[in-house]
Amino acid sequence: MNMIIGLVVTFGCVFGGYMAAGGHFGVLVQPYELLEIIGAAVGGFIIANPMKVIKDTGKALGEALGNKVPHERHYLDMLGVLYALMRDLRTKSRNEIEAHIDNPEESSIFQAAPTVLANHELTAFICDYVRLIIIGNARSHEIEALMDEEINTIEHDKLKPHNALNGMGDAMPAIGIVAAVLGIIHTMGAISEPPEVLGELIAAALVGTFAGILISYCILQPISASVKVVREKQNRLYVIVKQTLLAYMNGSVPQVALEYGRKTISAKERPSIDAVEQEMMNPGGGGDAKAA
Repeated sequence: MNMIIGLVVTFGCVFGGYMAAGGHFGVLVQPYELLEIIGAAVGGFIIANPMKVIKDTGKALGEALGNKVPHERHYLDMLGVLYALMRDLRTKSRNEIEAHIDNPEESSIFQAAPTVLANHELTAFICDYVRLIIIGNARSHEIEALMDEEINTIEHDKLKPHNALNGMGDAMPAIGIVAAVLGIIHTMGAISEPPEVLGELIAAALVGTFAGILISYCILQPISASVKVVREKQNRLYVIVKQTLLAYMNGSVPQVALEYGRKTISAKERPSIDAVEQEMMNPGGGGDAKAA
């Protein structure tokens, strides 16, 4: 919603101010200039990025448009899963724990947390490190180093759409100049035409520079920043898992280990201790959590 409001404000102020100052909107309507600019930008985007990144960019744009960031329900579900797994690690046999992490889709623990189970990458992350804890040979500092490496890799992959959009945004002003130069060439080819015709051709050429700068700084760059914010908030879920499991490995009881994870959540989004305690007693429906 913020993205839509921002675009409406941007276009409303830019074009509304132009028209209020006496400008004619029709002069800005230059479809061939826009075809040159957008076509060159999209072509360069396809050349610069593998198909996986192109597809993920479309997904990231949808997430940014819908503000698909974790909410309280996501955090409570994840903390509930971690608590149940840590509790079972202390009280149940290895075979019983492995039944949950080998088939999370059929696990009662994960089924009680649908937002976690729907995130296949996060579910795999949790299961992998609980499995390492079960094995028991790895030390906590070794697990921490491995988690940091994996989280950095995940973050690098998740931010590829942001970097790709940034690259396209950076190129837009130069592409606009290319379109403007082509417009000037067209104008010079019609130098014998009367002034009113030349005026329209020159205006059309200048629209290329205007459009390139507008699309870069008022559309692509803000959208790219929004993609980055959303993806970084999604990646915080892995940090919460890391801190919680490391605290457990270092000797904290499950209730205390959850606090290590809860404290890594932004204060504006962090569920209360009471909500977390309620979640431990009533998985999937505790506290005042709101559905995402």
